[in-house]
Amino acid sequence: MQYDRTDARILEIVQKNNRLTSEVIGEMAGLSATACQRRLKRLRSDGIIEADVSIVSPKAVGRPLQMLVLVSLERERTDIIDRFKKAIKSSTEVVNGFYVTGDADFVLYVTARTMDDYEQFTRRFFYENPNIKGFKTMVIVDRVKVGFAIPIEPADD
Repeated sequence: MQYDRTDARILEIVQKNNRLTSEVIGEMAGLSATACQRRLKRLRSDGIIEADVSIVSPKAVGRPLQMLVLVSLERERTDIIDRFKKAIKSSTEVVNGFYVTGDADFVLYVTARTMDDYEQFTRRFFYENPNIKGFKTMVIVDRVKVGFAIPIEPADD
């Protein structure tokens, strides 16, 4: 996966606002709309752009409780890890999941409507899973910064 300086500029632009037209992005990056569309298509097919998403306010859609959950597995076997990754991907409550190093094996970003809903989730997702050694919940008081923008390094042409 390689990109040049123009691709880097396009990536900076679409990370801030992916609703801009190819004409506007092209103008900002010094390209025609057609050339911009070709580059965007290649960036997507190469996996450099993974998804085009909207960031939704959890509070606005009735899920005001947000938690970061540190999860430790009983054993670190590949089959157990793979099964837990699959469970994370299929859970609607888990917004983001990360397999990490350190004190925990996974860090999850979870939303819930109420604390009762979160308790039901923990019973179903953690307590009923014999491969979970333990978990720690940190309730998010305030989302200080939200986004997915990655700093883009200028490419060496």
